[in-house]
Amino acid sequence: MPATELELQIESLVRPPLDAMGFTLVRVRFLDGKSPRTLQIMAERTKDGSMSMEDCVTVNNAISTLLDVEDPIQGEYNLEISSPGMDRPLVRPVDFEKYTGYKIKLTATETIDGRKRFKGKLTGFKDDTIYIELTEEKIEAQVPYSKLDHANIIITDEMLKAQLKQKKQHAN
Repeated sequence: MPATELELQIESLVRPPLDAMGFTLVRVRFLDGKSPRTLQIMAERTKDGSMSMEDCVTVNNAISTLLDVEDPIQGEYNLEISSPGMDRPLVRPVDFEKYTGYKIKLTATETIDGRKRFKGKLTGFKDDTIYIELTEEKIEAQVPYSKLDHANIIITDEMLKAQLKQKKQHAN
């Protein structure tokens, strides 16, 4: 989903302190239609892509103070800080480059080759185009980045096994 003007304003406010603290901003979303209104900020450690609960608290404290001072949102809202998670959203061009080879699901803002929804293996990102090998059809679809509504990684058994293996290695 393309960012709103408010979300872009908040991105420009929070990105510099996040960068200075060693975090990368993944996405900002403001959910205004729901009660309570919620500002979601998704971030990860720049060095390794992790985001612990302690990291979320650290980011929350820094960003909350900044937002209180700058006050870009009128009225009450909840601030929610989170990690991208295993089924992370793919938002920036660098996300599509980094996660080439992963299974994804993608929704376009308009119909492309008779469909808006795509599911398959992300095979590349080049010249502002997302390339996906479609699971069912075994053909490659091309989705212009400008037509991206939203995309996420699909969690697979292989990802879960790799995660468990990594946790076991860190425990030893």
